[in-house]
Order: sequence, then structure tokens, then C-alpha cells
Amino acid sequence: MAFNQSLLSETLSTLPVCKRLLIAYSGGMDSHVLLHAVWGLRQQMQAQITAIHVNHGLQSEADEWAERCSEFCTSHQIPIQVVTVDAQPKKGESPEAAARNSRYLALQELMLEGDILLTAHHSEDQAETVLLQLLRGSGPSGLSAMPAISGFGPGFHARPLLGVSRADLAEYAQLHTLRWLEDFSNSDISFDRNFLRHEVIPLLKQRWPALDKTLSRSASHCAEAQLLIEEEARHDLQQMLHVQDNSISAPAVADLPPPRARAVIRTWISDTGLRLPDTARLDRVLKEMLTAREDRNPVVHWTDVELRRYRDRLYLMSALPELDPATELEWDGEAPLILPSGLGTLKVEVAQIGISREAWEKGQVSVCFRVGGERCRPLGRSSSKSLKKLFQEYGIPPWERSRVPLIKIDGELAAVADLWICNRYATDAPNGALRIRWLGDE
Repeated sequence: MAFNQSLLSETLSTLPVCKRLLIAYSGGMDSHVLLHAVWGLRQQMQAQITAIHVNHGLQSEADEWAERCSEFCTSHQIPIQVVTVDAQPKKGESPEAAARNSRYLALQELMLEGDILLTAHHSEDQAETVLLQLLRGSGPSGLSAMPAISGFGPGFHARPLLGVSRADLAEYAQLHTLRWLEDFSNSDISFDRNFLRHEVIPLLKQRWPALDKTLSRSASHCAEAQLLIEEEARHDLQQMLHVQDNSISAPAVADLPPPRARAVIRTWISDTGLRLPDTARLDRVLKEMLTAREDRNPVVHWTDVELRRYRDRLYLMSALPELDPATELEWDGEAPLILPSGLGTLKVEVAQIGISREAWEKGQVSVCFRVGGERCRPLGRSSSKSLKKLFQEYGIPPWERSRVPLIKIDGELAAVADLWICNRYATDAPNGALRIRWLGDE
């Protein structure tokens, strides 16, 4: 049956009730058809409809496309937002992935609680995705391809056209005399997806005409298998997860059979919202990090993610920005001090026990970072210790130690962030003490 608004209405009726439908609108035929069809149903829908155009700035025509999309929506009284993003690829990232990631990040930032984002992915897009994932060596998760609906930011991402062919969309566009934008980069077969679309899939369809349907069916089977894998992995994960710092027990992971261990690591990373590693790096986690001696602190990194081990736990984080250890900041001791490299802010406030207010106000306050050899006799201790020993004693991971701000008065160490006050500068004089508060970068 050809695509029409009645079929779309049936599909949309299965979606969660929402106040806003956001339609990703590139101006190309697929998204133009989706926007036209959804807007035609606006009288029977309670949700507010808004078109979102993301300007990647990658083609010379990008600004013109944004303007034409705005003109079309304005002429049809369709609310539209145009968002400009930086889609330049990072090191190790393909241009296609960079554009996709920047686009979805921008769309996610526009989402409000319960919103639904609609994209115009159709059955050929689904077939291309399955083939791409297969050629990349993906497992069930990748081969599940694109779900009809999934969680997205504070709302949902729905693809109501997955059961519709591009030919049916073209027929709808011709029937309604729609005019759309042509992105000629879609014909550039140097891009993997375009190569499959123009060179490979037409050949496969000559032999297997129902290719789109069969690949979609395989994707559904993989999605079911992946759901079962994730349920078991999440159960395992709950047994070993330390919620406060999102770390997991290395020995507990090591006790699992390798397939279950890999599933736990993938689920942990996915739940954290960070990018998943490739198979080679995941194998390194199992082979290097889980078998490392307790006094070793190995790290496996990929793109902008780092997975580290300290003692018997694994920690997951965004890659730490560089910090020059020679950094030294003067502080007036009154206004909050913003630290470099996203390390947050230092504040000072009155306390019952803390740094001598008299020494603080008379001396020159500065902030620096550890270079090695620093010592402190913490308040209440009988002798001084090296910061290295104190950090070990308090279980502070090695990668954080060089990033802990050291507060000096007249060049002498007075406090280590809000962890310890060095005894020489400590006091309990009424209204004569100050304490440091280190507000980390959330």
C-alpha cells in the first residue's frame, strides 16, 4: 500500500502522548515528505509540531539550505528552529560520524521532558544500516540497526517511516507536487553509505528483491537477542556497581566468562552515556586491566573516553583535559577562583576550625598543582607526610592527584584543596578560621 497520511496517523497513534513533536528537517525529499504529512495531520493531533533544521556548515550551500527551509516553513506557518553546529570531525572520527554526532547532540539539547523527535529514516536506510554494521563486524547491538522508537535525552526518538520505501515517499512527493532540496554529496560514493546505496544494494536487489524486508527482519531478531543480553548484563552490573562513583569491581568482572564480561562492560559504558570502544580495545580491557597487579594503574582510551583501573576497581570517564603542572594562580582570597582545565571552582568561607584568617588576609595566597615532593602535616596529625602517602592513604586515584589544587600562603603549602589543612596554618579561634570549598566541574 502506498504511503499516505492515514498510514502515518496509525503509526503516530502508537507513540507515547507528548506535548511537542520535533521533526528533523534537512529539506531533502525524505524529511520534506515527513514534515508535510505530519503537518497535514495537525488538526487531529494535540502535540505542538516544530521543524528543526541543523546547519552543519559542511557544504557551500549550507546557509542557503537553512534559509530555504525557513522560508518554506514560514510560508506554511510551520514553527521552525535553525541550529548551527560545528561538525568538523575529531581525530579518528569519520566526517559522516562527526556530522551525525553533532546533529543528534544539537537535537537532544532542544528536547524537553517527554518530547518526541521524528526522523525520516525509511526501509532502505534501515537496510543500509544493517549492511554497514555487518561490514564493520558489529554484534547483535549494531545489527539491531535503527529501532522504531527509543529513548532520546529527556524524551524519545521515533522513526515512523521505517516500514515505508523510498519509492513510496517519492510517489507521495510527486502526488503533492512537493519541491525539496538536493544534496549532491549524497551521490558521492567515497562515503560508505552512498557506495552501498548506489553500487551495492541495487545489485543485491536484482537477486533478492525483498532485501529491505529481510534485512529489517534480521535486525528485529538481533534486537530481541540484544535485549536478552542487556537484561542479563544489567543484572550482573548491579551486583558489582558502586553507584557513588560509577566504578565497578575488577575481580567481579574477571570472574565472569568472557562473553558475559564483555556484555557487562558494554552495558556499563552505554548506561554512562559514553561512546563504546571497538572490539580490540574491549579485549584489552579484559586482558590487560583485569589481570593487572594491584599496584598497577592501567588505562585504555578511545576517542574521548578513558577506562582506568585503581586498586580493584574500574573507572570510566571522559578523557581528562591537559593541565600544565607549572600552572600557578594568584588568588585574592575573597572572590571564587575558577580553576583551569575544567577543574571547577575554589571558594572560601568562615568556619569553626580551619585556616587562620589572620595568616590568610596578611599573606599572598596562590594556587598551584603537585609536581612532586610536597609535604603536609594535616590538622590533628603528629607528623608530616608526603602528599603521595596521604593520597594513597585516602584512596585518591593516581590520575586525580596531579589535578588537586594546592593552596599556598606566601609560597608555603597551607591546604590541599578541601581535603587537609596543614597544621601550621590551622586554628580554632572564634570567627578566626576559614575553610576551602572545592566545587568540582559537574
